[in-house]
Amino acid sequence: MAKYMLIMRGTDETGAAMMATPFEEMLETMGRINEEMMKAGVLVAGEGLEDPSQGVVVDYDGEVPVVTDGPYGETKELFGGYWMLDVSSKEEAIEWAKRLPAFPGQKCEIRRVPSIDEFPQDNEWIVKERAWREQLGQL
Repeated sequence: MAKYMLIMRGTDETGAAMMATPFEEMLETMGRINEEMMKAGVLVAGEGLEDPSQGVVVDYDGEVPVVTDGPYGETKELFGGYWMLDVSSKEEAIEWAKRLPAFPGQKCEIRRVPSIDEFPQDNEWIVKERAWREQLGQL
């Protein structure tokens, strides 16, 4: 099994379409796919994000990081939420992504999350992280 993050991205237009959808309808639609993933035993985590106008961006282009409040100008795609799945392959992650509720213009990016076991186990930072994860019951 491997973890894959399914990242929902959309435009200002898809965000507006989503906001025009009745909240109860959105909960029903998202609840159904989340329940399917839970029953299949593949859902690790998932969250939607607040409207971009409530967020900030930290820009590291200069010597000092610059914080800018949303909404963001010139943004073609915004990260709107994610699902973290523990599945047998990238192909299985893709199959789940094809079933996600989405508006025209949205995209789902799929990225594998490397396991801590894939890093050098003699590295002091990996040793510390492994101990922390074990303490939290994540390993």
